[in-house]
Amino acid sequence: MSTYRRQGCPNLLFPSMIGRQMPAGEEIMAKVLTGDAIEALRRDGFHFPIHGVSEVDAADYRLQLETFENENGGALKGSHRFKSHLLFKWLADLVRAPHILDAVEDLIGPNIMCWNTHWFIKEANSASFVSWHQDNNYWGLDTEDLVSVWVALSPATIESGCMRMLPGSHLNPILPHVDTNAEHNMLTRGQTIDVDIDENLAVDVELKTGDAALFAYQIAHASYPNQSDDRRIAVALRYIPPTAKQMLADWDSAALVRGEDTHGNFEHEPLPTCDLDPVAVAFHTRAEEQQRQILYKDTEWADARVSTSGARAPY
Repeated sequence: MSTYRRQGCPNLLFPSMIGRQMPAGEEIMAKVLTGDAIEALRRDGFHFPIHGVSEVDAADYRLQLETFENENGGALKGSHRFKSHLLFKWLADLVRAPHILDAVEDLIGPNIMCWNTHWFIKEANSASFVSWHQDNNYWGLDTEDLVSVWVALSPATIESGCMRMLPGSHLNPILPHVDTNAEHNMLTRGQTIDVDIDENLAVDVELKTGDAALFAYQIAHASYPNQSDDRRIAVALRYIPPTAKQMLADWDSAALVRGEDTHGNFEHEPLPTCDLDPVAVAFHTRAEEQQRQILYKDTEWADARVSTSGARAPY
C-alpha cells in the first residue's frame, strides 16, 4: 500500500467563484464568508465553525427526530437517513435557511440545488465509525462545486467521534479506494482509501451544538467511534449548482432551493407541506431506490437492500 502525500497541483475547488463579476466589472462581494474562510476552503478543503442553527433550534430538531424514532421502533432506519428533507418539513426548511444558503452562494453562486441530506448518528458508546474516503469516488456527480454543510445537533468532539479532515487532500486526483463492507462502518460499501494515511496530518472538526462545518466534495475525511455517553447527531446538507450532472445514472433528483435551474439535469423534488407528506414520501421512495443503485453500482452488493435498522445508510 502506498502512502498519502499532499500534492501541490492547482486548486480547482469551487470554480464557479472564479471570474464571477458584477455587471460593472467589480468582483462579487461575499455574503457571509470572510476572505480567510474562502481561502481556507480553497487551501484545506474545509472550514469550521460557522453558524448552523441556534442551540434552541438544535434542541427542537433533535426532539422532533427522536420523537419520530420513538414512534417508529427505534433508531432512524437506513432508508430514512437519506434525502430526509423529503420526509421532515423542519429539515426541508433548514436546507432553505437563508444564512446557510448565503454561505453556499459565496462558494457556488446564486443558483443552488440541495442534492441530498444525510444523517450521521452514532449511538453512545458504540462501535460505528466512518473510514477514510472521498465522496466524489462514488456519488457520480460531475462537478467540482458540491459543498457539504455538516450541522451538529449534539456536541461533535474527539470523544464523541467528530469528523477528521485531511487538509489539502482535495488537491489530489481521486485516491484509490477499496470496498470492505466492514462491520460497524457507516458507509454503504465500507469504502476505504487504499493508501496509508498519516493520522498526525488530520484535523479534528470539533463542533458545539448548532455549529456547522463546510467541506468540499473531494476532501478525504473519516471519524472514529463515539466513546461518549450521549448520541452524536449530525445532518449533512449537500448543495450543487444546476450545472452538475449525474454520470452513473440517467435520472437523479434535487430540490431547487435558490435561484433558477436552466439546465434540467435533475428532476425537481417536491417541497413537503408537513412531516411525511404523502406526495413527498412517494418521491422519496423512488429517489432512495435510485440512490442505492448509484452507490452500489458495479459492486457485488449492487442488488442489496440498504439496512432498514442499523447504522449503515446510503452515504
